[in-house]
Amino acid sequence: MSSETRTTSPAWQWLGIVAVELGEGLAVLEMTPTEHMANHAGFVHGGMISALADSAMGRCLRTLKPGVVRAMSFDLKLSFIAPARVGETLRATGRVVHVANIRADGAC
Repeated sequence: MSSETRTTSPAWQWLGIVAVELGEGLAVLEMTPTEHMANHAGFVHGGMISALADSAMGRCLRTLKPGVVRAMSFDLKLSFIAPARVGETLRATGRVVHVANIRADGAC
């Protein structure tokens, strides 16, 4: 990966998010949650999982050529299928599904 693709935000650093694969319209990110990311039941808080998914979708948009300088979410829907446990590595795969003039859509 080039130095540009290695740039991480303070949020990514705090969450421990790392990019493991980047390609045209694709971003695969991983995060290993700590006990500070747990909810009252001891599972990973849904907001932390949402941040990982949102990051994967935003990052996949930035892989497009000629280049997306800034990507931000205006809508996010997430369906949880199983609880995530502290200490297990979580992986999110973001893919571009649609590109228009001023809007692009990603899925994770």
